Amino acid sequence: MTEKGKGRTRRAVLFGGLGVLAVGALAAQEEIRRAWWLLPGVSKPRREGEVDHPGVGWTAASPANWRMADRPDDYRVDRIVVHVTQGDFASSVDAFKNPFHKASAHYIVRRDGHVEQMVRELDVAFHAGNRSMNERSVGIEHEGFVDRPQDFTDAMYAASARLAADVSRRYRIPVDRKHFLGHSEVPGTDHTDPGPHWDWDRYLRMVREELSRTAPEKTV
Repeated sequence: MTEKGKGRTRRAVLFGGLGVLAVGALAAQEEIRRAWWLLPGVSKPRREGEVDHPGVGWTAASPANWRMADRPDDYRVDRIVVHVTQGDFASSVDAFKNPFHKASAHYIVRRDGHVEQMVRELDVAFHAGNRSMNERSVGIEHEGFVDRPQDFTDAMYAASARLAADVSRRYRIPVDRKHFLGHSEVPGTDHTDPGPHWDWDRYLRMVREELSRTAPEKTV
């Protein structure tokens, strides 16, 4: 090998090493920022009754059924978990308000399309049965039973798709089956929802359509 060739190789190794260091430095800065938000006493300002999605109602879940956090600064949000309540809307709201229930979700979508928020997206709802998934996801419940396809109405799909598109946009969550999953697909869970009658193809198509319809206009 010529000296010239050796020089190119050394420069390539040098710049490659600098690139690795730069990536490592950026990753370290991100972890430092996350560590700040995990410190006791550090929290984002919040107002009682504030919601994250336009037009939803608000009923607070019991503090025993969720954990205060400062997402996405302390925990990345990169998943949406789809649930079915296995009960009616009112009983599901009551369950999440009950401190002995030990579970909640961020949203419940009613058959008629009404959406109720019960935990702020900032915070970690106990919905997935898996701590890591709880920390990284938004949980959306849907009123109904897994063995009753008639419970999954057009109004419910439409409202849930609008909500999921909004969540996806804000956290840059890809709309695919890796990032949108059913409760039954969460590792370690023993649940069966949303069940075989939940139309994933229809749902993801509707979420993508909502995203394209509400995408911000490009400026020249």
